[in-house]
Amino acid sequence: MIDLSPARRRELRAAAHHLNPVVSVAGNGLTATVLGEIDRSLQAHELIKIKVHGTERSDRDALMQAICTELGAAPVQHIGTILIVWRERREEQATAAPKLASAGNVPGAAKAKSARAFAAAARRTALIKAAADKKRLAEKRTRKIVRKTGPLGGR
Repeated sequence: MIDLSPARRRELRAAAHHLNPVVSVAGNGLTATVLGEIDRSLQAHELIKIKVHGTERSDRDALMQAICTELGAAPVQHIGTILIVWRERREEQATAAPKLASAGNVPGAAKAKSARAFAAAARRTALIKAAADKKRLAEKRTRKIVRKTGPLGGR
């Protein structure tokens, strides 16, 4: 378990104020699956909130200590049914397990996109749509209006 200075704990509490709980611990308690999800969330976000349902305060304190000792995290705050936990992001070991199949090799597999890629795709789509609208409006303006004269069309 990591020890934090009071000033660092205060900074982390302030940073966690606007966060929503990302993991819930309910009737089954702290299972291996829940611990794995907390570990993944800590790796992704470093600072997380955990919502605990249906336990007494002393049980929540014990739960916080168990989570922090298991995962090597630091307890930041325990307020009501919310536990705030922090752990510095660990470096991922690329050589630990080689990938069997990448998403590019599997047909129909979705490819993960970053936020930057999504934003670029949205900009391209907006530009294409704007260009099509501009072209359609220009064609509409240059089109000659043909009016029919009389009931038989000018005859």
